[in-house]
Amino acid sequence: MRVEEAQVQNRTRDYTEKGRRVAVGAGIADNRFRNAQHIHLVGLKDSYAAHFAPRLVRLLPFLHWWPRVNRVTLHADAVAGMIGAIVVLPQGVAFATIAGMPPEYGLYAAIVPAIVAALFGSSWHLVSGPTTAISIVIYSTMSTLAEPFSPAYVELVLLSTFLTGVFQLAMGLGRLGVLVNFISHTVVVGFTAGAGLLIAGTQIQHFFGIPMERGMSFAESIHAFLTRFGELNWYVTLVGLVTLLTGIMVRRRYPRFPYMIAAMLIGAVFTLGLAAIPGLPGADTIPTVAALSAALPQFSLPPFSLEALRKTASIAVAITMLGLTEAVSIARAIGLRSEQRVNGNQEFIGQGLANIAGSFFSAYASSGSFNRSGLNYEAGAKTPLAAVFAALMLIAILILVAPLARYLPIPTMAAILFLVAWGLIDFKAIHAIVRTSRSETAVLAVTLVATLTAQLEFAIYIGVVLSLMLYLSRTSRPRIVDVKPDPTEHSYLFTTQSGLPDCPQIKIVRINGSVFFGAVDHVQRVLQSIDADTPTQKHLLIDATGVNFIDVAGAEMLALEARRRRRLGGGLYLYRVNDEVLKLLERGGYLDDIGKDNIFPVKARAVGFIYPKIDVEICRTCPVQIFRECRTSLPNGEPRETVRIVPAVAT
Repeated sequence: MRVEEAQVQNRTRDYTEKGRRVAVGAGIADNRFRNAQHIHLVGLKDSYAAHFAPRLVRLLPFLHWWPRVNRVTLHADAVAGMIGAIVVLPQGVAFATIAGMPPEYGLYAAIVPAIVAALFGSSWHLVSGPTTAISIVIYSTMSTLAEPFSPAYVELVLLSTFLTGVFQLAMGLGRLGVLVNFISHTVVVGFTAGAGLLIAGTQIQHFFGIPMERGMSFAESIHAFLTRFGELNWYVTLVGLVTLLTGIMVRRRYPRFPYMIAAMLIGAVFTLGLAAIPGLPGADTIPTVAALSAALPQFSLPPFSLEALRKTASIAVAITMLGLTEAVSIARAIGLRSEQRVNGNQEFIGQGLANIAGSFFSAYASSGSFNRSGLNYEAGAKTPLAAVFAALMLIAILILVAPLARYLPIPTMAAILFLVAWGLIDFKAIHAIVRTSRSETAVLAVTLVATLTAQLEFAIYIGVVLSLMLYLSRTSRPRIVDVKPDPTEHSYLFTTQSGLPDCPQIKIVRINGSVFFGAVDHVQRVLQSIDADTPTQKHLLIDATGVNFIDVAGAEMLALEARRRRRLGGGLYLYRVNDEVLKLLERGGYLDDIGKDNIFPVKARAVGFIYPKIDVEICRTCPVQIFRECRTSLPNGEPRETVRIVPAVAT
């Protein structure tokens, strides 16, 4: 060990001295040289750790980025963490309100889970904590089991958080990160848009001061608002409008300033001002949020009873898939900007451990936050320590400002949630989907409607199932197009742009798609219709350039087609077969039916091999002559000059 350490020190000393001479000779500033030296040292530390403790690094992933930490990164992470702590304060309170949890639980979800996810995830910029989508799923599903904000409700939510963490951890350890890919971007867009409308619907009563029953659907909320408009409380509405307009103005004019905090402050001050004006009866009755608990997250045990587990298991599955989709998609999106490769399975593990730990420290289910993660990156965060600093600073802020929450008006919170809901509707993505694809538009519409009308966890399932059905429908009907030899001199390619007519005896097609069990029926019907429509086209050449995959059912179909065409006096031929496809055909013995000589590699003259096998008499009077071989001789070798037929040309 000491020998290895001495070698590292010697290499560092040599590099330092050599780099100093180069830097001085080139006139490079000292700070640039020190940065280069630090990068080299980090590289040595990384290789040292990777050589001596690869298993330890896999078990404790934060050891991978820990060598990057220095004075510069600590300062950058501290600044980004402070900004993140300020931003999450109003968001945490708002999201907890959406979830039907006491306000401080939204802040608890941004403390312990955020620290654990940062240390055990793979992304350097992902910030975990409460999110809008998960909050609305929790409220819509849990409110049917217990009264929101009640102790029984909180216990069930914490149990669902624990189960969510267990499911996520199990999926990560089982390397099932690929499952998230089945939740398409369109499903997420439709779901979040529907969630935004649901949030707006639940806050109508608080924004306008109109009494409504708990648990009303979006349509029922709109109907109640229209029919009870006469009961509107103008003081409450005025506070909401002032808060809403303040948030919009600050967000547009000062995009770097936390608009939620500005809106909350203006709304609270405006409410106090109304109450202080004499002669305004009822202005002092505007409802406010209860004071936050200044206590730190308390250790708590979820209720591990069979009945509670039965009630929350299916809900936890939906939260699991939604949370993992949010976390991995956000981590990958930011990873593209930061040029960091994100390990999806490690993110599963990090999110799972975060939710398991959070369930014991009064935190409801958390996931990656796009707003806070993007802000974390833009604020200059260098390592996941920024998320850790944000959580620690949030504790201090919570202790200092918790008593002031009693001055926060409820219509102000409703206005902030209106802004959150508006931000969830991605109009640009919706416009792009509607403009480009009818099938994706159908997925979007169904997911959005299901989110508004059905239970939220089923809305996700419906969107996923519909996406898979459309995908299977597309892949089960691969495009089969007519191709002809490229008329360009010396070209060996086949093209759809030749303008040449069909040969009466040799049909050439290209299959664009996989030939698997779901596509076998379609492909077989198309291939058999060729000689049914033109009986003389007994020879079929398939350009397999677009076939990347074939299964046993597809191989059986090709072997059957080859045998059928031989009985007709023709044959089946394959050109440019993928290596993996060819291996499967060989292992299954299907090449015996197709014929090994009927498989042509790239640049091979397949038509030249097939041409001598076609009917001479049909060829003798053929007017098209689209192949080079047609113009020189007949299939039996007789020179073409003795046949007075004008060959076809490309049009």
